[in-house]
Amino acid sequence: MQDPRTQYSMDNKRSNPEQPDPGLDTILKPQADHGENSYQGCNRLAGRKALITGGDSGIGRAVAIAFAREGADVIINYLPDEEKDGKETLKQLEGCDGKSWAIVGDISQQDFCQDLIKQSVDKMGSIDILVNNAGKQIFVEELEELSSEQFCQTYATNVFAMFWLTKAAVPHMPPGASIINSTSIQSYQPSAGLLDYASTKGAITSFTKSLAKMLINKGIRVNGVAPGPIWTPLQQSGGQPAEKLDHFGEHVPMGRPGQPAELAPTYVYLASQESSYVTAEIMGVTGGAHLP
Repeated sequence: MQDPRTQYSMDNKRSNPEQPDPGLDTILKPQADHGENSYQGCNRLAGRKALITGGDSGIGRAVAIAFAREGADVIINYLPDEEKDGKETLKQLEGCDGKSWAIVGDISQQDFCQDLIKQSVDKMGSIDILVNNAGKQIFVEELEELSSEQFCQTYATNVFAMFWLTKAAVPHMPPGASIINSTSIQSYQPSAGLLDYASTKGAITSFTKSLAKMLINKGIRVNGVAPGPIWTPLQQSGGQPAEKLDHFGEHVPMGRPGQPAELAPTYVYLASQESSYVTAEIMGVTGGAHLP
């Protein structure tokens, strides 16, 4: 048992001007906790087949580690520029009961989304857990500075890819399967400067609830997780302005940003049979900045 306010200490020197877009966990300062040394599985996902987008870093890496340690076969997807992080994630999955693979490519392209599902089914035999987690977030302070190109690319990565992947995956998903979409507190409490990102998260929230009602007739559950301020490379690679990084997450009641490791158990719960009566729900992990 630990005091949640002080469970993870963060110093006030978080700015790293050399972070690229997409961001990398390997150069994130300070380092995030993905549960590498703490998550202990108990066979809750034995025999399951999971595909996780954005599985190289941040929340995706934490979920991949947890799923693998719970006994699932795991495929992670990420961009070519994230190869270094992806290899580190695969290293963390070694020694688990299930198998693990990486499939590299850009989910903002419809053709690749369809190929990603095909390759995943070829490797695992089926897909019964789909985690739509990859996301694009770039802070732009003024409306006139937000380009159409960025707006469209954010939607392609965050929303269109979710649709393309889900549509391609559902024919391969048996009754009892679970789809988990990463939305955000930004869906309910949008920040100035995140117009494109926040609006995609609102779309994801509605997409999740509508899709759940559509797919329950196939025995497939659909839920979402809405993180609050979580310490990931997304923040240091343009997701937040540099001047805000030193105090990122301090505004929530818990007084600190969350760590990816603190999200993983929620995804495990929604993937497992323990949540058999849960669908069309959005579960907040927000440090007290609660959902409506």
